Amino acid sequence: MIYYWLHMIYIFIGSRFFWKKIKPASELTRTRRVNLLDCESFRFMANSKYFYYMDLIRYEIVFRSKLYDKTVKKGMFGVLASQKIIYKKPLKIFKKFDITLVIEGFDEKWVYHRQTFKQDGQICAIGFTKAGFWKNKKAQDIRKIMKNSDSEYEIKPPSNDVMRMFENDYKTIKSNNEIIKK
Repeated sequence: MIYYWLHMIYIFIGSRFFWKKIKPASELTRTRRVNLLDCESFRFMANSKYFYYMDLIRYEIVFRSKLYDKTVKKGMFGVLASQKIIYKKPLKIFKKFDITLVIEGFDEKWVYHRQTFKQDGQICAIGFTKAGFWKNKKAQDIRKIMKNSDSEYEIKPPSNDVMRMFENDYKTIKSNNEIIKK
């Protein structure tokens, strides 16, 4: 956990003071290296680390854009509602990989991201996230936040494929709660 927070501090300081500002809906690619602490069995990146790198790149977008000023500084905090990942090939230890974040679209509460992991020019995994901002125990209107952060950006709805991927999340929670109560 210390490694995570050190990495977050690095991204915050770099994003706020040294790196070029970007628009909140920018496509962002970062090159990383699979290190020993990322691996299980000393060969491949552990499944949990994919989510770790997905977190870091999402927060980098927030810190490097006006989203930080329009949300965090106003008492909102980022929440992750759901995430899915599809693994194709493992990321190998000590090799570089690229992670690219693309916004798939918005609805009133959530922004949907696609995050692609590539190594040696091949797609190794694709992750999808559903995220938003909360304040006073309530999801904020992400479309309004995006418009305030980038007045030129045209809000687009997510594709039907992306929406289908997340449509049963709350049904799953509800059915599991009913099973637990029995």
